[in-house]
Amino acid sequence: MLDCILQTLSSWGTSSIEEVASTGPGIRFFQLSVYKDRNVVIQLVKRAESAGFKAIALTVDSPRLGRREADIKNRFTLPSNLTLKNFEGLDLGKIDRTDDSGLASYVAGRVDRSLSWKDVKWLQTITRLPILVKGVITAEDASLAVQAGAAGVIVSNHGARQLDYVPATIMSLEEVVKAVQGKVPVFLDGGVRRGTDVFKALALGASGVFIGRPVLFSLAADGEAGVRKVLQMLHDELELTMALSGCRSIKEITRAHVVTPWDNPHVAPRL
Repeated sequence: MLDCILQTLSSWGTSSIEEVASTGPGIRFFQLSVYKDRNVVIQLVKRAESAGFKAIALTVDSPRLGRREADIKNRFTLPSNLTLKNFEGLDLGKIDRTDDSGLASYVAGRVDRSLSWKDVKWLQTITRLPILVKGVITAEDASLAVQAGAAGVIVSNHGARQLDYVPATIMSLEEVVKAVQGKVPVFLDGGVRRGTDVFKALALGASGVFIGRPVLFSLAADGEAGVRKVLQMLHDELELTMALSGCRSIKEITRAHVVTPWDNPHVAPRL
């Protein structure tokens, strides 16, 4: 089961690229936030490549940070014993305490708001790694991502933290899948809590799913054992859903296994 699990490491992780790579073999992607200082970006990408990471997940939906009211209320910052480890030595590793959200202030001062599709092509000039565009929820952007040379698309609304009232990613998935016309794989990120959620995403055309909060919560509750347990739970729930839906393999999961509100508003969804 664990052979099919990969990890995406955040640019803002409190463990560095090299520290994560040193933990042993595995398939790893590097999530990239593009800084105003492009030399910083080049360094990050080269380090990920050297450490054996397999792809760059370019986040494109955060030129500005959304209004995260909990962070503002809590005056979010990192504990004094933690830093953004990938930026140690670059004077970029600390999130200063402010009167609202330290993270929002950090992003406003560091992240490049001018990010555009041409930057996908620029990244291709500095790395051999495939570039997945993360943060796409419309057919139009999916088509533009393919035109720009993206090797894949990650349907994501940033955990619904960036903009109120954006659609759930499962609602956006199928139009993105149709837009890319099979040219690149499409992944789903956000809202995956059960194996049935994985099944629905696969039925609607996803090549795979990313999970965040279940892993985070289980890690906080029981460390490595907690993460192993939540992954096993998702695996077992997916397997049971497949069995009860008559699917002997992933390939047998098809669009016919789900009914969505836009198929027929008078028919309740099967899953």
